[in-house]
Amino acid sequence: MKQKKIPLRMCLGCKEMKPKRELIRVVRNNEGEISIDLIGKKPGRGAYICRSAGCLEQAIKAKRLDKAFETTIDSEVYENLKCQLEGNDG
Repeated sequence: MKQKKIPLRMCLGCKEMKPKRELIRVVRNNEGEISIDLIGKKPGRGAYICRSAGCLEQAIKAKRLDKAFETTIDSEVYENLKCQLEGNDG
């Protein structure tokens, strides 16, 4: 029986390839709005971050989300991400 391929994505914090399900997806839609996509189904450009505060800090420091979406990310988006991480200790 063939093993199903696990989709991998790169974390913007640690730059490691990890299974998509283990990461939090941040998405920019066609209107340019940035939001957190917990189910991974929202339309738009996606970027991924590990569920660890360290990775989020690295991504914020290096402005990797800004670069990924070619726009300035509102601090509210970062606050939402931090809340997500605190609510999920995995």
